[in-house]
Amino acid sequence: MPSIIISKAGIKELATIQKLGRETFYETFAQHNSEEEMQNYLDKSFASEKLTAELNNPDSQFFIAWEEDLPIGYLKLNSGKAQTELQDDTSLEIERIYVKSSHHGKKVGQILYDKALEIAQQEKKKYIWLGVWDENLRAVNFYKKNGFVEFDKHIFRLGNDEQTDLMMKKTLG
Repeated sequence: MPSIIISKAGIKELATIQKLGRETFYETFAQHNSEEEMQNYLDKSFASEKLTAELNNPDSQFFIAWEEDLPIGYLKLNSGKAQTELQDDTSLEIERIYVKSSHHGKKVGQILYDKALEIAQQEKKKYIWLGVWDENLRAVNFYKKNGFVEFDKHIFRLGNDEQTDLMMKKTLG
C-alpha cells in the first residue's frame, strides 16, 4: 500500500475538504437516513461559506490524508470557542475524522487520530474529546480501542431525526 501523507489544510483546500466531507459523510450515514435529509444536511454543513468560516477560524484545524495525489480522509480539530460543546481551554475536540469507505481498514483513521493526539500534546491539553453516533459501532469501538471512555450523551439532529451521540473523552498525561 502506498504511504499516507497528512497535510494541514487551509482555505486553498476548500474544494477538497468540501468534496471529501460530502462524500465520506454520505458513505457513512446515507443508509440510515432519508435522501432528502442527507442532501439538506450536506448542503448546509458543507456549504462554501460555512467551510470558509471554519477554515479561517484560528481555533479550528483541518488535516487531509493523502494517498499519492488522492485525498482519502480528513480530520477537523477545535479548541477554545470553536468547540461544539464544552469549550474548555484545557481540551481539544475531534469534530470529524472521516475516511473514504474504500480505505476503511487501512489504518487511515488511526493515522488521523494519531495526528489529533500529537496536536493535543503539543498544545498541552489535559484531554481530548468527541461526539460519536451511538449506532456507529465501528467508530465507537475505534475510540474505545484508543482509550476513550463515555462521559455523557447529546442529541445530534439530522433533519427531523434526533440521533444520540455518545460523548467520549481521553485524559492525556
